[in-house]
Amino acid sequence: MCIGTPAVATHLLKNPDVYLTPIGSFLRKTSLDELPQLWSILVGDMSLVGPRPALFNQDDLVAQRTERGVDELLPGLTGWAQVNGRDELPIPEKVRLDAEYLRRRSFLFDIYILWLTVVKVLKRDGVSH
Repeated sequence: MCIGTPAVATHLLKNPDVYLTPIGSFLRKTSLDELPQLWSILVGDMSLVGPRPALFNQDDLVAQRTERGVDELLPGLTGWAQVNGRDELPIPEKVRLDAEYLRRRSFLFDIYILWLTVVKVLKRDGVSH
């Protein structure tokens, strides 16, 4: 991102292409910008599968997740809401899917979500910038 980019989720920018550098665009489209989160997984601050971390200014998302008990889960590199719509989902739908993950979580469900993530990344499904 360029210096001076507003501190909001990329999908909320009116014209994200104005703020993305060529390398940043490549990193986003290939999801390589997620690789630093592997360190967080290794040190135990995140898991492979769970609700995606909220941005610092997404108080509404945090409040709804807390209300549904989703805040007890470690944030994940990918998640059930992530493979079901990414940024296109409104916050109440993300929270509903996060709560569904909380109810259904299991080793096999995590493997399924990881598989869907790989498929979606390779297809660039849901990547708009």
